[in-house]
Amino acid sequence: MSLSASSPARRHKLLLGIALITSLMAGATTVVTTASASATSKNALQVAMEKKKPKPKPTTPTTNETPPSGSYGLTEEGSTLLLPLFELWSTAYHQQHANVSVAPGGGGSGKGVTDAANGVINIGASDAYLTSSQVSQYPGMKNIALAISSQMVNYNIPFLKAGVHLNLSGQVISQIYQGKITDWNDPAITALNPGVVIPDDKIVTLHRSESSGDTFIFSSFLSAADPSGWGANIGYGTTISFPTIPNALGETGNAGMVTGCQQTPGCIAYIGISYQAKTNAAGLGYAALQNASGKFELPDPATVTAEAQALASKTPANETLSMIYDSAANGYPIINYEYAIIPAKESSTQVAQAVQAFLYWAVDPKGGSSSNFLDQVNFQPLPPAVLALTQAQIAQISG
Repeated sequence: MSLSASSPARRHKLLLGIALITSLMAGATTVVTTASASATSKNALQVAMEKKKPKPKPTTPTTNETPPSGSYGLTEEGSTLLLPLFELWSTAYHQQHANVSVAPGGGGSGKGVTDAANGVINIGASDAYLTSSQVSQYPGMKNIALAISSQMVNYNIPFLKAGVHLNLSGQVISQIYQGKITDWNDPAITALNPGVVIPDDKIVTLHRSESSGDTFIFSSFLSAADPSGWGANIGYGTTISFPTIPNALGETGNAGMVTGCQQTPGCIAYIGISYQAKTNAAGLGYAALQNASGKFELPDPATVTAEAQALASKTPANETLSMIYDSAANGYPIINYEYAIIPAKESSTQVAQAVQAFLYWAVDPKGGSSSNFLDQVNFQPLPPAVLALTQAQIAQISG
């Protein structure tokens, strides 16, 4: 029956029913819509909260500077350039950890490498990194960078005006050590020093007589700066055959070079920067050296840091890298990593842990690599990227 045929009362009931159904359907839609909106809002809130959560920081290697329990007497030998710093470190670390003593000794970088390779000492000290033949001969031995040093070229020239730093190039120094330039007022030297009155003293060359990392660094500089001369004919190494020239003198250790040059008017010598206070006290001058960019620079924190920063990203995981005569515009051309040479295995696991603890402290910018220690020997700390490589190598020391 159609709606129009219904009685008025029936039509009224039907209209009420339709209105009720419509109202219920609208309410259901509202509930669904509200629930959906509520869920959407909740999801958005969760996303926002998750975005605000701090991201986990990358983990850093454990660098435990506290040695294991027990008593440990560690031995160190080698580089006389590193010796003054190891003397400072050994005293300070023993004051903090009375159960560990570190006995530092010199003897030259060659001795440090050899004695570490043979397991005679716990830590060798070297200005020179391990050669490929040494790595092959002693697998597992490590050279671990500890700090950055530099090398001076010193001289004793009486009557040279006080405070004058002669400009010298690697090519000129090469010719001096080959006996081709024999007088301080040679035209090749005066041309680099316009306006400076240089006495006509005879030049006396001093070199290291033992296997020395300083000789390695110095001869590397001459080889790089004079590749067709020194590089082609003499080369570099911890021990080299210096040209035989009149009055040349061999000395032992950096201390021997200081004393020898002080006692020899006209001398020229290569001496590690950790002896600068002693060279100053001895009245020795030091040169501004020409870098690969042609500028003459003195060894100071700014020029050494400039050279080091240019090379930090080039440093491989084993930290074997020549830092000589690189291209930093304002860099000093003779700098290097100072290395701890570590045997393939220490005598025991506990000794290895003691060595690790000491070295972690030594390279810590708040510990042994703070300015309190490095400034006393004119060293510079490792750049952060290189420090991470050093810590990774220390972690691999085993017994």
